[in-house]
Amino acid sequence: MRPSSTQPTQVELRILKVLWDLGPATVRQVHEALGEERNLQYTTVLKMLLTMHEKGLVARDESNRSHVYHCVKDKATTQKGLLHDLLDRAFGGSARELVMMVLSEKALAPEEKSEIKGLLEEARGRKQAKNSSEPSGPKT
Repeated sequence: MRPSSTQPTQVELRILKVLWDLGPATVRQVHEALGEERNLQYTTVLKMLLTMHEKGLVARDESNRSHVYHCVKDKATTQKGLLHDLLDRAFGGSARELVMMVLSEKALAPEEKSEIKGLLEEARGRKQAKNSSEPSGPKT
């Protein structure tokens, strides 16, 4: 039997997005926010939240009659975890291969190209700063 993943499934990720947008919410509030888009029954959303609670994706406040759920991790932390998982499983840990795949599959708007260039320059600057601050070998 395959071990259960702590990474969110597609539906769980959609529920997390609702909780990130709304903040702490009851099952009913999550169900209503999902609306017709997901065509999920109230009991399905409840079961999903219970499963997500078991996985450690959400926590719940049981002090009121209606339990209130909230995300354990913020959006950025969850996205980083998903990215690292994808990077390891699909690209053998190669960030270069991941970036090359993304760039070959999606046409970029000029603003996106500019932003990516800026990020690359920023990363290059950090690398140069790090290299210049490291001691240069033993002195003789």
